[in-house]
Amino acid sequence: MVARLGIVDLGSNTARLVVFQYEPGSWFQILDGIREPVRLGERLGRGHELTPQAIDRGLAALRLFGDYARTTELDRLEVIGTSALRDARNSVEFMRRIRELEVEVSVLTGEEEAQLGVAAVANSFAFPHAWVADLGGGSVQVSVMRDRLYESGRAFPLGSLRMKEAHPLSDPPRKREVRQIERTVAAELTGVARRIASRDWPIVAMGGAVRNLARASQERRKDVLGILHGFRFSREALEEITGLLLGMTEAERAAVPGLNPDRADLIVHAALIFRWLLASTGRDELLISGQGVREGVFYRRFLPPPHLIEDVRRFSVENLQRQWGQSLPHVDRVVELADRLFVELQPLHGLGEASRGLLEAAGRLHDIGMAVDYNRHHKHGAYLARSLPLPGYSRREQALIALLVRYHRKGLPRLGRFRRLAERGDARRLQQLAACLRLAEQLERSRSGRVTGVSATIGRKRVRIEVAAREEPTVELWEASKHADLFERAFSLPLDLRAVSPPDEPPPARRS
Repeated sequence: MVARLGIVDLGSNTARLVVFQYEPGSWFQILDGIREPVRLGERLGRGHELTPQAIDRGLAALRLFGDYARTTELDRLEVIGTSALRDARNSVEFMRRIRELEVEVSVLTGEEEAQLGVAAVANSFAFPHAWVADLGGGSVQVSVMRDRLYESGRAFPLGSLRMKEAHPLSDPPRKREVRQIERTVAAELTGVARRIASRDWPIVAMGGAVRNLARASQERRKDVLGILHGFRFSREALEEITGLLLGMTEAERAAVPGLNPDRADLIVHAALIFRWLLASTGRDELLISGQGVREGVFYRRFLPPPHLIEDVRRFSVENLQRQWGQSLPHVDRVVELADRLFVELQPLHGLGEASRGLLEAAGRLHDIGMAVDYNRHHKHGAYLARSLPLPGYSRREQALIALLVRYHRKGLPRLGRFRRLAERGDARRLQQLAACLRLAEQLERSRSGRVTGVSATIGRKRVRIEVAAREEPTVELWEASKHADLFERAFSLPLDLRAVSPPDEPPPARRS
């Protein structure tokens, strides 16, 4: 049964509502989101109490979210509180006023917050171990993920809003102020930095501030993909954007493309924290997570214990596939035929399992553009495949998948602007995989499933592909033959297509 869940993260700097539509254990999508800069942790470090103004802003945001939940008839609204509500002496009074709004808030411990951040990483990246650094307004959580599970974590009082309150900056900042911030960060994080340096696991960074920094860097460097989740934020790029911000006034920072103007007064503190972390650990990059604590809460509703997606890469493809409805029998047959062609032609292309996986992913997504329109559906589908996150895949892999969707129907496959993400041999790889996918699509052109298999005989002067079919596949052979030129360009041999009667039972696909 499809449900709609609203999750509110009442943070020290911002309050954010995200609405998920989902079928438990099957698929999900984000339907809506509202962000309010409540500054709940404002001046908290000085008086250890929420100010009346901050309380009013927090209550106003919760009224807004509650009204949204009622008018849109959400099945459930969950509200979580983090550092500001944990640390404030008068949080009990604030919670009483919240209950008057008929809203329940769960205040997370530091460890619970860290666990939820790890859950988000475990379900949206395809590696088993990581360091997770979640920078909020009140604190930074640094956690260990081992074997996709939370192992340990600790909260440090280095949130960007808290740091801004403790270390106000001149306009623009002065060098001595920067040095003082770096000394404060070092005093808190030197121990954990040594631990990070001792294990060569990726550092996954999450939180609105670091996403803003990454987005600003993408804008500045004219990033060709533009997706934040999985973005490799290099130390060089972080140094560049930090240096740029340090030379600006607050008003100038508010106008930087990619930055939220309401973060202009605290974004420098966030940049200095992550710059120090990379420099002190000797690492070259942060991996940016587009997911965070809210998604961690969602996975606990979406999945049974231990709340882990079994195969992140496969799920992300199937999740996108289910959101943009397709004819699943047709898609399954195209995937099967493309895979069989890949295996039969392996002596020619010499590609391995990684490329085979990209071909399967593209096959599952090749018709998602049909949700927009049949005409140009290859372009509509490519847009969806490159514009929406595919958790578990690298940016290069996602670009190749999108290009395969783009060229599954027609056109000469080219890397184009994605050449900047490509590795050596990807231009050839793209043509060979596209040839397999396009032939598979044409051999299923009637959508009748009458082509039951293919086999290839590779000669010195040509490649003969025998097409097994229950009846004469006139349409399929006619349409497939129109794309023999792509096959020849990809494999440097002409293509000879022949129809044959199927064996009693088609042989299983051989694994390379």
